[in-house]
Amino acid sequence: MTRVSGEWLAGAGRVLRMLTEAGFQAWCVGGCVRNALIGAPVADVDITTNALPDHVIALAEAAGFRVVPTGIDHGTVTVIVGDTSFEVTTFRRDVATDGRRATVAFASDMTEDAARRDFTMNALYCDADGVVVDPLGGLPDLEARHVRFIGEPEARIAEDYLRILRFFRFHAWYGDPAGGLDAEGLAACAAHQDGLAQLSRERVGHEMLRMLAAADPAPAVAAMAMTGSLGAVLPGAGAGLLTVLIHVEEAANLPPDIIRRLAALGGEGVAEALRLSRADDNRRILLRDLMQSEVGAAELGYRYGAATAMDALALRAAMGSREIDPNQAELARSAAELTLPVTATDLMPTFQGPALGQKLREIEGRWIASGFTLGRAELLG
Repeated sequence: MTRVSGEWLAGAGRVLRMLTEAGFQAWCVGGCVRNALIGAPVADVDITTNALPDHVIALAEAAGFRVVPTGIDHGTVTVIVGDTSFEVTTFRRDVATDGRRATVAFASDMTEDAARRDFTMNALYCDADGVVVDPLGGLPDLEARHVRFIGEPEARIAEDYLRILRFFRFHAWYGDPAGGLDAEGLAACAAHQDGLAQLSRERVGHEMLRMLAAADPAPAVAAMAMTGSLGAVLPGAGAGLLTVLIHVEEAANLPPDIIRRLAALGGEGVAEALRLSRADDNRRILLRDLMQSEVGAAELGYRYGAATAMDALALRAAMGSREIDPNQAELARSAAELTLPVTATDLMPTFQGPALGQKLREIEGRWIASGFTLGRAELLG
């Protein structure tokens, strides 16, 4: 018997018992069970039941819990216990799909509910005591870190083409790099990658950015490129530099950074393709410029700060298939703490208006060219 445990189960157990004591089935399902089994953090807790939304609402209110009808038309209500929210959804089965969304009907048992999910490792359930139920063989796949579609991969993908991107994202987060990607799933993604054009850019961007946040998304991104999926969602992007960048990051002890990695991918129309925020796209463009510039490490640190300087140095190192030079990294970090020893006040009233700004830039240029060694008197002399 396989069990899960954790603080998250205590609050969820109150909701589960509320339902089971009223004669209904109720289970935690999906990511919370999967993550608890592999020792990963549990964030959101989803609950599924054969109780209809009206029954869930009535029972929750009688128990003194707050209820929000967040998606009641689709069978989902949010039950709030203390400060924790639990999405409670009635068992469902797909009636019709169009590659973007599904028309669903309420189902009567767990097996029907499990069959409409995407991957076997996401079709794991547990009761209030943490006992795991595995209706579709997801436990062996999770143990092997093997991301496998439920049933026929092509059928699952045709229901929602976003599952192509989810397949790669889940491999980046939960797959075994040494084991590679599921061959049938990979073939189905390649066969149906044209369907990605049907998806909203918001959904595409959400999946891509979450994938790039994984510890090492490079194998998944390389597989995307091989199937044509990367080019379909991000024209002109390439996976090669990312593989080297991940090694550079690890060697320099740099934490994963989505925008740094996105800069490594390149591509055309990235902001529109992924619906990036203006701030994120501006940062991506800056890093693309700096990685190809000849601005020295110290000047990078002084002008852009230590974090941006290290991002640029990491990208440059990846382009050269080498690690970051520790001396260059130290120059960047040290220069980030420097302040120009001359201020506008030092130049007034001799210089005013545009002439003042021009003089300050000229002095700053000499200071940088000196390796930040010239003092105030020398700069003003």
